[in-house]
Amino acid sequence: MEKQTNETASHHHKEKPIIGISMGDFNGVGPELILKLLEDNRLLRLCTPVIYGSYKILNKYRRLLNLEDTGIVHIKSAQQLNHRKANIVMCWEEDYEIQPGKPTPESGLGAWKALQVATADLKNGLIDAIVTAPITKSNMPREHFAFAGHTEYFAAEFGVADNLMLLVSEDLRVGVVTGHISIADVPKTLTKEKILSKFNLMHESLKQDFGIIKPRIAILGLNPHAGEEGLMGNEEKEIIAPLIKDLKNKGLLVFGPYPADGFFGSHLYKKFDGILAMYHDQGLTPFKTLAFDHGVNFTAGLPVVRTSPDHGTAYNIAGKGEADESSFRSALYLACDVVRSRQEHKK
Repeated sequence: MEKQTNETASHHHKEKPIIGISMGDFNGVGPELILKLLEDNRLLRLCTPVIYGSYKILNKYRRLLNLEDTGIVHIKSAQQLNHRKANIVMCWEEDYEIQPGKPTPESGLGAWKALQVATADLKNGLIDAIVTAPITKSNMPREHFAFAGHTEYFAAEFGVADNLMLLVSEDLRVGVVTGHISIADVPKTLTKEKILSKFNLMHESLKQDFGIIKPRIAILGLNPHAGEEGLMGNEEKEIIAPLIKDLKNKGLLVFGPYPADGFFGSHLYKKFDGILAMYHDQGLTPFKTLAFDHGVNFTAGLPVVRTSPDHGTAYNIAGKGEADESSFRSALYLACDVVRSRQEHKK
């Protein structure tokens, strides 16, 4: 394949974003989702996809699942992009065997190698965003990946002190103040400073990443019935409500604290651009109930754009042709939208 000149590449670059896709654990549903995603030719009008992983692995799944050959161009580096096709950067040469549904040392190592090369290209500006296919943290090589997940890894790689896990669907954006920690540790972790930091990240992201000029944000309480005036806990009275009052005095459109059950049950969430939940399951349980098929995990507060589907490796259905690519497609579309929104915001 002919290498493109820098001039041609930059011309294409302005027309459509270059979106990296890391393959994730290749014994999970990642390769199948990528192949199904690429069957839709409309994708190439929106962006130039660059997969990080192994062409051999994709080919094995293509044959196993009897999927069509989408004509992926394999390249040594993202500097050799073909903007009319999907590209794959070969991140390892070994011919690993696939064992769908079973995490193996090879599939963990492959996931790490793909992530490493994609991250380097993201840092060097060769790709505009990254969509990460699912990994299993316990299967990643520990000497390289000592993180609770992708979110923490990217925060460390890009030197970000704080970030926000934001779950996004068409009419719902839910962020969490405390993420991957034990439920017993949640109350002692909730400080005014921590909630304020996450609120600021959400507020800024809604403006620069989603183009909402004056975001309306709801804040949930921690306790049942939002503490009911101290009968069921004091966090609302002592921390959350005073913070909301301070933010309102600054002219921000912030409301709460709301009891989580009634807030979602009464569809009140539809009135807000963003919702800040106090802990992981408080925000993610209603989100996944309402938007599991097309929900996206977005990391707000990074200098780069990173999205992923809001599901895991799904080993139970890996290699069976049953994986639904809707959430993966939404993650890729959101990455394109955020790249454009940030460009507009800079202008």
